[in-house]
Amino acid sequence: MIDTCGWIEWLINGVLLDKFTPYFKQPDNIIVPDMVQYEIYKWVCREQNETEANKIITITKQSQVIPLDTSLALLAAKLASQHQLSVAYALIYATAQFKEAELIASDNHFSNLPGVCYFSKEAK
Repeated sequence: MIDTCGWIEWLINGVLLDKFTPYFKQPDNIIVPDMVQYEIYKWVCREQNETEANKIITITKQSQVIPLDTSLALLAAKLASQHQLSVAYALIYATAQFKEAELIASDNHFSNLPGVCYFSKEAK
């Protein structure tokens, strides 16, 4: 599972592109929380436009999109308390935990959490 920052790095050919690219090679193996879709859509609309944002969302739909449900919401609430995470970060992290997937991330809110492969921009 790739966090929002990883998707953005991939979209903009960012400094961590080489770290994230291998994870994008098999889209059907990628888990995408609907919160990541929200964040990507919002970011692309702000940085480009709605047409481009819709194109990116179409790409995310090639993966396993995981909608928020009660079980996931309750797990996110628990993880938010345990790790002092905001709602968005908790939902993303909870999705990875719920699906027993490694979270591939470059957002420092995930840097020290179990089950996370973290890529630091500073270490590049």
